[in-house]
Amino acid sequence: MIAQREVCPRAPFGATVIDPQDFSGSAIGLFLRSSLDRFRQTRYCYVSTDGVESPTIRVHAGDELVLRLTNQLTPDSGGHDHHDGCGQSATMSASSTNLHFHGLDLPPSCHQDETLRTLIPPSGSFEYRIKIPAGESPGLYWYHPHPHGFTEPQVLGGASGALIVEGIEKVKPQVAGLPERVLVLRDQSVAGFSGDAEDAGPGKDISINFVPVLYPLYRPAQMLVRPGERQFWRVLNASADTYFDLQIRFGKTIQDVNDPQATELIAMDGVPVGGESKTNHILLGPGARAEFIATTPRPGQYGQLVTLKYDTGPDGASTPYRAIANLVAREDAPAGNRISSDAGSKPFHGLGRLTPARQRTLYFSEDAKAKKYFITEQGKLPKTFDMYFTAPDLTVRHGTVEDWIIENRAHEAHVFHIHQLHFQLMERDGTKIDEPMLRDTVDLPYWDGKSARYPSVKLRMDFRNPSIVGTFVYHCHILEHEDGGMMGSIRVK
Repeated sequence: MIAQREVCPRAPFGATVIDPQDFSGSAIGLFLRSSLDRFRQTRYCYVSTDGVESPTIRVHAGDELVLRLTNQLTPDSGGHDHHDGCGQSATMSASSTNLHFHGLDLPPSCHQDETLRTLIPPSGSFEYRIKIPAGESPGLYWYHPHPHGFTEPQVLGGASGALIVEGIEKVKPQVAGLPERVLVLRDQSVAGFSGDAEDAGPGKDISINFVPVLYPLYRPAQMLVRPGERQFWRVLNASADTYFDLQIRFGKTIQDVNDPQATELIAMDGVPVGGESKTNHILLGPGARAEFIATTPRPGQYGQLVTLKYDTGPDGASTPYRAIANLVAREDAPAGNRISSDAGSKPFHGLGRLTPARQRTLYFSEDAKAKKYFITEQGKLPKTFDMYFTAPDLTVRHGTVEDWIIENRAHEAHVFHIHQLHFQLMERDGTKIDEPMLRDTVDLPYWDGKSARYPSVKLRMDFRNPSIVGTFVYHCHILEHEDGGMMGSIRVK
């Protein structure tokens, strides 16, 4: 790895949160680098040609983006030969990489959003040429590495960034003119802990825009905000393994911040929601995004952004309550970027009225002791994902929609994600729900080992977009599980 210790710099504890710098051109160069921090842990980062770490890439529907990624990781001796390389041959190892443009409706083809055959070796460069679809929903997406078997360390080390498709004010007029905050939540290993001790104890450490909130003190970051202001927050859970159950709390003192505040949900997973949706907490599994309107504390009030305790099950990782950031209300706080005032309105078009061509049942299961993880279609035998597959696990006819029931038969929570498309949550645990939103990730709570029914969701999957014809993957977005085999392949034809 690169020798300098500050190649992937991190802010000090308790630092002020600064939004990532924006990039809004048509061509960008990124370098994937790594370095050791003071705890001798490996950090990874994307750095642009002008030295910006993890820039927020801003595009409009219909734009073409050329992104040249150069792998500057040091070669290692491990790994295995990678089959059928996209443009180059390589060895799949901890120092190889690629990119996934999470949530975008892009073709699963070479130089676009293809993660099965595309591999960039150390010292190699690769050019992505992606055309943002003209009908892409305005909202928050993200980019991150996706080399199977080695994804978790790179994302856990910080290799990720936000990608925004502009124009959300044309769909949700209530955000027009509001100041915007882009908040990227990440996780990282706890120094001095083994993986098992970490899971049983504090769980992963976390950060907000690279300001760390670390065990055991959990000193929050600082967010400077103007008092009593409505703001548009765009929050990305870019963690490898950690859930965030977000809540904004106010109080009369910093020790008494326990009054949950309502937020207005504007979009989930890059897609604007239908109607008005207010909530006082938002659960984000790894990979999920939420965009919402929040009101900052008034003068004399104290506020915090917190993540609530989340029970991932007896085989899951500890996810404790933590204060992520103190909201410091000051009249001289930076004004921040403002959303365009060019407001409009479009109705939400969900999938609920469409007739599914068929229904499938898939389920999560695992061998926790061996750290092997499976996602299996009902009627087939569980197996870990094989990069050398000759036939896909599932085949779907283009132009159809399908209903997928996903069950969790494991004693820990999982997060279902599929590339190239969105879906609508129709039922949870057999009960119909009316959720006016589309997602590309959804949480499944753990099975307690006693209940006669497994926790489940019914998802209406949309395979109508001609751009997604090809072969791609679905998996658990807890990246330890994905790397451990909890992934399947699907061919749309």
